[in-house]
Amino acid sequence: MAVGIRGLGSYVPPRVITNAEISAWTGAPEQWIVERTGIHERRYAAEGQTTSDLAAPAARQALGEARDGLEALIVATCTPDVPQPATAAILQHKLGLRGVPAFDVNAVCAGFVFSLVIAGRMLAGRDHASALVIGADMFSVLMDHSDRRTVSLFGDGAGAVLLGDVPDGYGILASRLVTDGEHHEEVGVAAGGTRTPLDSAARAAGEHYFRMNGPMVRDYVITTLRKLVQEVVDDCGLRLADIDRFVVHQANSRMLEALAADLGVDPERLPMTIERCGNTAGASVPLTLHRSHQARPLRRGDHVLVAAAGGGLCAGAAVIRWH
Repeated sequence: MAVGIRGLGSYVPPRVITNAEISAWTGAPEQWIVERTGIHERRYAAEGQTTSDLAAPAARQALGEARDGLEALIVATCTPDVPQPATAAILQHKLGLRGVPAFDVNAVCAGFVFSLVIAGRMLAGRDHASALVIGADMFSVLMDHSDRRTVSLFGDGAGAVLLGDVPDGYGILASRLVTDGEHHEEVGVAAGGTRTPLDSAARAAGEHYFRMNGPMVRDYVITTLRKLVQEVVDDCGLRLADIDRFVVHQANSRMLEALAADLGVDPERLPMTIERCGNTAGASVPLTLHRSHQARPLRRGDHVLVAAAGGGLCAGAAVIRWH
């Protein structure tokens, strides 16, 4: 048996942050935000909510009643509930999945694709086994409200998939992952680890906020994802024209449009959630996959390509034949 997607789920918190609010925080005109990002609104978690709180409803939806044979629970996040233990352990408790191995993966916005590949390889050759993979992030807690370049982009959310047995010839057909650590300084949060403790001096310097070299990251995403996408499609013996849906990390809509044009992909095959949800980081691929499937259900035999790039810098892509 092969390994494929057996269930989907997603969740975004109800609080809507409009461009008018971003404009009030930053002084950036609302039209500037739309023109630069394509985003009209994003969602923020309520006070007291945690990343595992966002992940839980998405996970329950994907899991359904399929609790037997669950061999892994992986949470892709770079905004954990606490530095330790793993958010996956906290989520495992909330879901009542006692004993199921649970761990986090931090590949920032590419974390879900990395986790999907890890889970798929864990299950390879195992009959009647499954894994729950969740992408969940709360970037609202990392935002500098005076930085128009970042606060205009990010929202909170979660998405989940249940991986399990599918007939041979379906499921995950191929995958590619890459990390280019020489660029690790281009995206990230400086304080909170062993290099820079999160103390009053770090807070005064704003080192607890998310920072990003936008132009450099944009060039990396376009160049690296173009290469990975073509390679993983070639690995399957397919062409780009054979891919029915491209579910790509929702960095911003202008970047997605540029990538689609670069690949020669019809925008109709590249669904977006960024206009109303913003960039939900590690959640964006499973969230977009679920919402796209709800709006226009995937059919057996459809080819789905998932791809994302994130801090590190890193990127991943996989092709799935839908069952």
